[in-house]
Amino acid sequence: MNRPTSTASGRPRAILFDAGNTLLQMNYPAIGEYLAGRGRAVTADQVAEAELLARVRLDGDLASGTSTESTDTHGLYLRYVLFHLGITDEAEIEAVARWRRGYNLPVGLWNRADPAAAGALERVKAAGLIAGVISNSNGSVRAILEATGLARHLDFIIDSRVVGVEKPDPRIFHLALEQARVPSEAAVYIGDLYSVDVLGARGAGLDAVLLDPRGLWGPRDCLLARGLDDAVRRCLGVRP
Repeated sequence: MNRPTSTASGRPRAILFDAGNTLLQMNYPAIGEYLAGRGRAVTADQVAEAELLARVRLDGDLASGTSTESTDTHGLYLRYVLFHLGITDEAEIEAVARWRRGYNLPVGLWNRADPAAAGALERVKAAGLIAGVISNSNGSVRAILEATGLARHLDFIIDSRVVGVEKPDPRIFHLALEQARVPSEAAVYIGDLYSVDVLGARGAGLDAVLLDPRGLWGPRDCLLARGLDDAVRRCLGVRP
């Protein structure tokens, strides 16, 4: 069921965002280039498609409450991405994992702005709404958002490593509501994982929108959006 997002007033006063795989993209070209250097003919677009499939599969592992920031979760996620690229050899998987662990520290692979992110945030601010980030991160999300130019559109950034609690724990959403100075019913959260973002937001009383660019999530009891612009427009009640 693809239910509409609504608030008591009909329009939210704050739209809050996930960072990784929402405002920020994984560096698909870097992964493609590394794999090409190992003799794998993989394009950035193919990596992006594999990642979309991998996040849906990973969600099943996260439903039990597993941390998104654990070493095991990172390993599973990478394994799923590589599986959808046709890479299943254990030695090859471990080689890619070693490269990933050492790439662009401490930021890692999520160092590119989604092409629609700036425009979506500008639309939120132009509507007079609060825009904030709630991210499960290793303490680097503010630096990444600043480096990509997205931080200037945001009223606040909450990093799980900094505050000591991570999604889907409702406490991290409550911290954001305090920063936004709005009640839960006046805020909407946009993210890319059902178990972490949608259920986490709901646990704190917020509505949520799940990004589903390729329609891979199947029927869900939340609003699905094809991208950031679509998500923000739906939150604001604007027709495409």
